[in-house]
Amino acid sequence: MPKLKTRKAASKRFRATGTGKIVRRKASKNHLLEHKTSDKKRKLSKMAVVDERDAENVRLMLPYL
Repeated sequence: MPKLKTRKAASKRFRATGTGKIVRRKASKNHLLEHKTSDKKRKLSKMAVVDERDAENVRLMLPYL
């Protein structure tokens, strides 16, 4: 069976936890940070688990995850 290609853009954005869940970064932490509170910026820094409805598509993009 041939090797499967990994979507490089997806490999930079997602990774797997020890239990096999897929995690991602949260949006809105790149610019316009002056008016956001420290609390909001701190919460945006944490990783988020990918929704189960999207996880199937991410797994197809990352066959060796």
